Amino acid sequence: MNAKLKKSARPWVDPDDAPEVTAQWVAEASLYDGDKLVRRGRPVGSVKATPKVSTTIRFDADVLAKLKATGRGWQTRANDALREWLKTHSSV
Repeated sequence: MNAKLKKSARPWVDPDDAPEVTAQWVAEASLYDGDKLVRRGRPVGSVKATPKVSTTIRFDADVLAKLKATGRGWQTRANDALREWLKTHSSV
């Protein structure tokens, strides 16, 4: 006795029809580990000509607490504040 097969919600797609994986596609893709988002993809055209450089800096605890208390984007605001300070205090 043969039972009728249930229709699939999504049609089968031939993997040979998949788009080519390029470096740009990988850079823009979100990365998941199971259901957990590990890294959000970079929006198209957001690669900067002068990307930021990762570093380690030590702040007094009270200064860091006040910076973080300003919410998301505190590192960018600290960077902007240092840039403004350098405009008036740097001879270069």
